[in-house]
Amino acid sequence: MILGSHVSFKKDDQIIGSIKEALSYGANTFMLYTGAPQNTNRSIIDVELTNLGKKVMEEESIDINNIIVHAPYIINLANPLNKDFSIMFLKEEISRVESLGLTKLVIHPGSHVGNGVDIGIENIIFCLNKVLDKKTNVNILLETMAGKGSEIGKNFDEIKQIINGVNEKDKIKVCLDTCHINDAGYDLNEFEKVLNDFDKIIGLDKLACIHINDSKNEIDTHKDRHENFGLGKIGFEKLLKVIYHEKLKDIPKILETPYVSIDGKDRLYPPYKFEIEMIKNKKFNENLINDIVSYYQK
Repeated sequence: MILGSHVSFKKDDQIIGSIKEALSYGANTFMLYTGAPQNTNRSIIDVELTNLGKKVMEEESIDINNIIVHAPYIINLANPLNKDFSIMFLKEEISRVESLGLTKLVIHPGSHVGNGVDIGIENIIFCLNKVLDKKTNVNILLETMAGKGSEIGKNFDEIKQIINGVNEKDKIKVCLDTCHINDAGYDLNEFEKVLNDFDKIIGLDKLACIHINDSKNEIDTHKDRHENFGLGKIGFEKLLKVIYHEKLKDIPKILETPYVSIDGKDRLYPPYKFEIEMIKNKKFNENLINDIVSYYQK
């Protein structure tokens, strides 16, 4: 099982800090942002720290090919008025991913902001064709979205339309998000059917990452609000079936569940150590939130 979570990437220790954090959770993979997802501030990638990180990953049996980078939210490939910035910044982000020796970059397809789905998809294709060429060593993973507002990628057909229009199709993969597909209307009670539909429309060979998140929302609400593992409307058993599905065993699975606190008054604590333990034990911890807070308040 290839299982991890979102971890931090800080200026001083960069990927070394990311690795240490992942190991503290009992993970064997992880996902990071190379800088704040809401702005363009970026520190220079440190070559020495990167090389040391590769050695540490090898020592700890972490496959570098399973590490995921998430592109910043401020890139909106679907907005025609934003395309010059999106192309420029995505190119820079790809360069940073390459500098780290990583190969998988997840990105939200974007929002058409009132221009319509067809124009949005056309613009995504245009941008990706400007960004990707045969020399690019990074795969772009289009994330399935909840369909909030004017988001594109709310169904497998929209993702497939994008892939069809990209010249370097071999460099386009998909990241399936369980919260997002639930909120978009896919029934995880029938995950086998969902997976078969994905295979028929896009192809399982394109699936390169799964974001494992519960949802605060009922199916088909198009709201995109993540919940801790087993505490939401999807539930522990259904998420476990996704993680342990035989066809998905070689795909990295990443937790993006919320940090927790008691009644919102204390500092926030990462849940990943305890959620990963639950997943490995296949047993739901009814005292999950209290155990997390107690552990970090020691």
